[in-house]
Amino acid sequence: MIGLVLLGVLAFAVGGCACVVWAERGGPRWARVVAAMTLAAGELVRRSGKNRRRQVNGTTGGDN
Repeated sequence: MIGLVLLGVLAFAVGGCACVVWAERGGPRWARVVAAMTLAAGELVRRSGKNRRRQVNGTTGGDN
């Protein structure tokens, strides 16, 4: 079951990356929308990883 979920996430990621490349080359409007959503999701994941690392390192802005 988990394997199917991971395969689905992988398929969405690969499809999103393909839409990013296609949109860069002037693809249809729907490909540009999917590309924008893919890039936004990637940015959210990247920011959450940065926030998580800050919390682990103990530099959350508390009483340090």
